[in-house]
Amino acid sequence: MKISTGLVIVAGVVALAACNKKSPAANEASAIEANTSNEAANVTAAGENEAANIMNSAENKANAVKNESKNEAAEIKNEGKNEAAAVKNSASNTSSNTTETKKTEKK
Repeated sequence: MKISTGLVIVAGVVALAACNKKSPAANEASAIEANTSNEAANVTAAGENEAANIMNSAENKANAVKNESKNEAAEIKNEGKNEAAAVKNSASNTSSNTTETKKTEKK
């Protein structure tokens, strides 16, 4: 009985050991799966980074165009204000010269 119990235990340990060992082909297959999974993750991350860079670049270009148009619009407004002020000053100078001329003529 002692011998048969010992043999059963040894047989069980050998069976467990055999189940836990992977064959070289299984190890290679696992390594291939792990490598391809990592490679796919790297490609995905690179694509996401590239997309983010393109988005940021596009936003920067759009902001530059907006800023340029705002600056141009402000410049046009300032030119208009300056021209209007010049016309007002010219009209004011003309009327004041006319008034002074009339005063001088009356004397």
